[in-house]
Parts: sequence; C-alpha cells; structure tokens
Amino acid sequence: MQLLYGVPEDIENWMEFVSQISWNFPGLETQEKLDEYKATVLKFMDKRQAICVKVGGEIAGVMLFSGGHNMICCLGVSPDYRRRGIASMLMNEALQNLDRTREISVCTFRDNDEKGIAPRAFYEKYGFIEGALVEAMGYPNQKYILPPTDSVTDL
Repeated sequence: MQLLYGVPEDIENWMEFVSQISWNFPGLETQEKLDEYKATVLKFMDKRQAICVKVGGEIAGVMLFSGGHNMICCLGVSPDYRRRGIASMLMNEALQNLDRTREISVCTFRDNDEKGIAPRAFYEKYGFIEGALVEAMGYPNQKYILPPTDSVTDL
C-alpha cells in the first residue's frame, strides 16, 4: 500500500474509483454531478489537498481535505479494501496537514442512517464528537467536530 498525493495524471483512475463507490455518496448520482466532482478534485490536487492510497497501482481509497476550511471534505475506501487501515492512513496524513490548534470538521451520515455506522465509528475513534444536524447535497447529515489540541505535543 502506498499513500500518494493526487496529481492530474491520476484523475481518470480517481474518477473510475469514485464511480464504483458513488452509490454510497449523496451528490454523485448523475454524470453531471460526477463531472462537477471531477473539477473539484482537480482543484484539490492543485492545492495538494487530495490524497489516495494505491495497492498495486489501483486506487483503493481517496480523501479530500481543505486547509482553508480546516475540514475533511471526502473520504472513500473501496469495499474490496475496507478494514485494512486505508482510511486511517488517509486520516493520519490529512491531520498532519490541517491546523490541530483549530477545530476540524467533517460531515457524515446521521446516527439513524445505516450508511453512517462505519464512518461515525471511524471518526469517533479519532476523537471527533457529534455536532449540528445539517443537510449536505440534499441529504440529511451530521457535522462532526475534532476539538483543537492545546499544543502539537498532544498529538
């Protein structure tokens, strides 16, 4: 397994990967929405805020994070590679690039949503706590917050 920063040369493989898991992500239901997402990924790649894990050249997981908003924007792992530490590799890298002296946020599925069981447990493992109920991409979500650390030594 290899963690890499996404580059424009990866975009077709990245989008092929995302199209395989898009059924689990509200806002990626149509080709138009996937095209919008592709443009977004390219912007994140330009800012070095798009990371992926490759296994034998195949993308097994992706993450977008925003330094400006201090948030995790997108995290997806292939069903074929779940429970192998890929999400943790991505999260650890993102957290090294975000400002831990400020609150870090992520939106995920609500407590009563079957799709939320694994992601909520994952974020809670990292110390994220439940925040406001919100709607994202026309879908009920919940904001999760990672409280700021007092100092870098708390990591």
